[in-house]
Amino acid sequence: MIKAKINGIPVEVAEGTTILEAAKKVDIKIPTLCNSPDLPPWASCGICVVKIEGSPKLLRACCTPLEDGKNIITHDPELVATRKTVIELILSTHPDDCLQCPRNQDCELQTLAQEFGIREQPFKKMLRDLPIDDSTGALILNPDKCVRCGRCVKVCQEMQNVWAIEFLGRGEKTRIAPAADVRLGDGPCIRCGQCSAHCPVGAIYEKDQTGLVWDALMKDGPEAKKCVVQIAPAVRVAIGEAFGQKPGTNLTKKLYAALRRLGFDAVFDTNFSADLTIMEEGTEFVHRFTEKGQTQLPLITSCCPAWVDYMEKYYPDMIPNFSTAKSPQQMMGAMIKTYWAKKAEVDPAKIFSVSVMPCTAKKYETGRNKDMFSSGHQDVDVSITTRELARMIKQAGIDLVNLPDEEADSPLGPYTGAGTIFGATGGVMEAALRTAYTLVTGDELKDVNFTGVRGITGIKEARVNIKGTEVRVAVAHQMGNIAQVLEEVRKAKLDGRETPWHFIEVMACRGGCIGGGGQPYGCTDEVRKLRIRGIYDDDEQSSYRCSHHNPLIKQVYAEFLEKPGSHKAHELLHTHYTAKEVYNK
Repeated sequence: MIKAKINGIPVEVAEGTTILEAAKKVDIKIPTLCNSPDLPPWASCGICVVKIEGSPKLLRACCTPLEDGKNIITHDPELVATRKTVIELILSTHPDDCLQCPRNQDCELQTLAQEFGIREQPFKKMLRDLPIDDSTGALILNPDKCVRCGRCVKVCQEMQNVWAIEFLGRGEKTRIAPAADVRLGDGPCIRCGQCSAHCPVGAIYEKDQTGLVWDALMKDGPEAKKCVVQIAPAVRVAIGEAFGQKPGTNLTKKLYAALRRLGFDAVFDTNFSADLTIMEEGTEFVHRFTEKGQTQLPLITSCCPAWVDYMEKYYPDMIPNFSTAKSPQQMMGAMIKTYWAKKAEVDPAKIFSVSVMPCTAKKYETGRNKDMFSSGHQDVDVSITTRELARMIKQAGIDLVNLPDEEADSPLGPYTGAGTIFGATGGVMEAALRTAYTLVTGDELKDVNFTGVRGITGIKEARVNIKGTEVRVAVAHQMGNIAQVLEEVRKAKLDGRETPWHFIEVMACRGGCIGGGGQPYGCTDEVRKLRIRGIYDDDEQSSYRCSHHNPLIKQVYAEFLEKPGSHKAHELLHTHYTAKEVYNK
């Protein structure tokens, strides 16, 4: 342990703790722009400079370890003036269009300028006039707003192992751009949106499609649409943060009410189609595990469109191991425009289907291939993020937190606890195991909790005993952790050995969907843990905790789909994959 002082306040921390981290322990805030708790110190912005008492040297607090016996000075006239100058220099290359910026009032640079009382610009403006890149269909890159903090590069390369963004040029001409200087949509980008979630300003952000939703909601007369919406598991425990609520606060029933007030004609829940996904994916796993042997194992989950994109580009040899089950978003879209349309006597062509997702890649998924038009129409017309829905609710003047609770519409609304835990890493695996056990044995589990797959460790392994038969599973989240798992599988196949695991869950974002690229800004591991806790609280309070117990799921199969894995289920609820080039030539 190291004992030192910060502004004369005693502090004791573990050896190797940075000055920035130590200062937080004694409630001293050192400003920074490039630092993120998700990333190793980068020290690029220079705003976090501090001094050691008796030395004139300025040190960067984010990357300098606290030394035993030292007294650190974090604020004095020289330090404040230095930080202010650095911020002013950054502002000299940054546009002043805050009112039109997607990060207005939620921008770290704007906050710093306010805190340091910057009212004038002492340096000449030097804007670069670089073109906006909207080629991904999900994310927009505005390089003129970039402050070159490097967060997006570190996230893309080190957390996600995608390498879609890099530094180009030198000196004042340095810029952050897509790798190889191609358009973002023509390179390795998987649209996970973690760059946008970590960008401190408005340089990378989700493609806003709320205008399309408003247009559909406002149409009347012959052009009027039947507007239907679904909300993803992870949205309910995060959207409250945009309204001053603690992370993890579950606002499910208030969201149902808010969506009706926005004008939606039917409000469904993606948790229901998560239950449907388990019935299809669980049946697929049991079929492979009990009948087809090792050649088609492991089965790898397919709910995450960013992971699907990554797999098609980097691991096309794994396509035979990929579950053909669509994601819950796309299953719900297909069911809305077939099963529900028939029951409600609505022309599918007149339905405008919207999904609210924690994910930017879901925008891409709505048109990923022809399977996303299985109803004869585009199954999901528009996918918006949690952030976009929060803006719509505020525009409509709806007091979300104080709304009365309402229920989702049937039959595509009621869900089980297994459906809601889809939003957290390990949740898909746990939900699948709850149902797979019954599909294999015919018996019901006494304890449905599989705690070995929970938590935010990057790679989790577990062995599950199903009446004497061992099932080996792995769970990986945060794209940079995935290669280690897949390389183990590849090596086993090349060596002719049995695969290390029978079933693998993959989610592209840290913590799973609760940490998705479209969630409220400022996500840290502490926030992720609270959101996950909210998800599992919802599970524990559910009347049913296994997907195969959902009465409405049973009804859908009885009335429409026949049985899990049926020909009709495959037509509507399953998809295929195609090997892709990493760069679009």
